[in-house]
Amino acid sequence: MTRISRRHFVVAASAAVACAAARPARAADTVRIGYIGDFNGASLAAVATDQGLWAAQGLQPDLKVFTNGPIQIQAFGSGSLDFGYVGPGALWLPASGRAKVIAINDLGQADRVIAQAGIRTMTELKGKKVGVPEGTSGDMLLRLALRKQGMSVNDVELIRMDPSTVVAAFASGQIDAAGIWYPLVSVIKERAPDMVELAKNADFFPEIAFPTAFVSRNDVADDRSLKVIAVLKKANAFRAANLDASIAVTSKFIGVAADKLATEAANSKFLTTAELEASAADGTAAGWLSTLNAMFKDFGRLPDPLDPKAYFRADLYQAG
Repeated sequence: MTRISRRHFVVAASAAVACAAARPARAADTVRIGYIGDFNGASLAAVATDQGLWAAQGLQPDLKVFTNGPIQIQAFGSGSLDFGYVGPGALWLPASGRAKVIAINDLGQADRVIAQAGIRTMTELKGKKVGVPEGTSGDMLLRLALRKQGMSVNDVELIRMDPSTVVAAFASGQIDAAGIWYPLVSVIKERAPDMVELAKNADFFPEIAFPTAFVSRNDVADDRSLKVIAVLKKANAFRAANLDASIAVTSKFIGVAADKLATEAANSKFLTTAELEASAADGTAAGWLSTLNAMFKDFGRLPDPLDPKAYFRADLYQAG
């Protein structure tokens, strides 16, 4: 190479470096994602944040905490949220066409029907005040437990309230019973140590599974959903292999004591990512949703649920 050509090469190379440095970095895709402030609802978001999984997919998460799933799907309707987390009780909303299920999170076992000391059976709730966050897994378990005894919510004085109000109302004796979940049950036990548990998810498993899930707005593009699914799958793999570490990370993320989250985690069935992929591929997950659909119809929540194939993006989960 001649002296002149070398000089031209150096100048051109320097100019290229300068242009690359001046070129603005590609902006991350901001995704607005809802979660619930307990282990099931927050652990994957917490792990993904701790492990730097969002950036690996070119995502900038705008994480928003909610008290339940139905409120998140309401936020879909207003366009203020892209993705969210729901418990089994709120899955009637995707089944009504208001959202898409993009991933199963776990099989929840944390719901309870609890009662004040002295009430020993579900039948003793007849005519009693029962608090429940409407449309949640606590609501579903209450209805299941009543039906098992030949009863319905018409046999009790049903009081609809948000989760934090259930805690306060039960602890102060304003309600006789509640359909609620861990870790809030642990909080209630601290204030009302003589409370009793009348029913739990495990009473109905495996005939009825209680999947929790991640959902998206109907109009979210597939490529964005695929990026979020990829994050969720990697976070789920970490959680399945490192439960104690995930509890510690989530405790810091949501500001709830690790021992309370550990109790909640002990009442959940976590599947590996490979198991979740298999359940999406072989129709097992769709079967869980179909069983819930039948209950939504029986309970009068939804007269004509959609087939899970219409709202569960099993194809995306397998591809993500």
